[in-house]
Amino acid sequence: MTHDPPPGSGGPGTPGPGQPKRALRRVLLERRRALTEKDAADAAAVLADRALGLPELAGARTVAAYVSVGREPGTRELLDALRGRGVRVLLPVLLPDDDLDWAAYGGPGSLRRAGRGLWEPDGPRLGPAAVTGADAVLLPGLAVDAGGLRLGRGGGSYDRVLARLAGAGADPALVVLLYDDELLPVVPAEPHDRPVHAAVTPSGVHRFGQGATG
Repeated sequence: MTHDPPPGSGGPGTPGPGQPKRALRRVLLERRRALTEKDAADAAAVLADRALGLPELAGARTVAAYVSVGREPGTRELLDALRGRGVRVLLPVLLPDDDLDWAAYGGPGSLRRAGRGLWEPDGPRLGPAAVTGADAVLLPGLAVDAGGLRLGRGGGSYDRVLARLAGAGADPALVVLLYDDELLPVVPAEPHDRPVHAAVTPSGVHRFGQGATG
């Protein structure tokens, strides 16, 4: 698949890293919408294979993840593969205040349509704190920068998740699935933003922090 120069790289018509998050989100979402169904499906297969090779997932007993929608980097193959390994997979349930509850994934037939075009598991709700028992958390995102800071969609749901993990003293591996051109030099950040440990793209695994290697 081919893409334009990444935002922040100086390409024409793209916002630089110092411009508002809203403008950067708009560019990245438009780029995703331009992907063909085949582009997205091909990337999803490669992403699943790369993510399954992560040491952080190889030894995980519980993984908190999410169901991709639209042209998001695909997660469904990965969810089924993790479940096939015997991993307990937790999926989010969006609450009216935009916080997240969690329920265990029971396979493709256990998903039901929810608001805002999302899919959610139909199992018993485990409570927002269930995520603190995960060994790894797969976070949705639109981009990650060289320091591991993630740009989300702006709803704040995963900011609450990350704050909940920190408040509980939990330290799971934090991983984001992205397309290759969503690795940026810098994304707009706020003081409360918490860096992720790794980003998985079709071209490889990218790690952040001390001792990280690409």
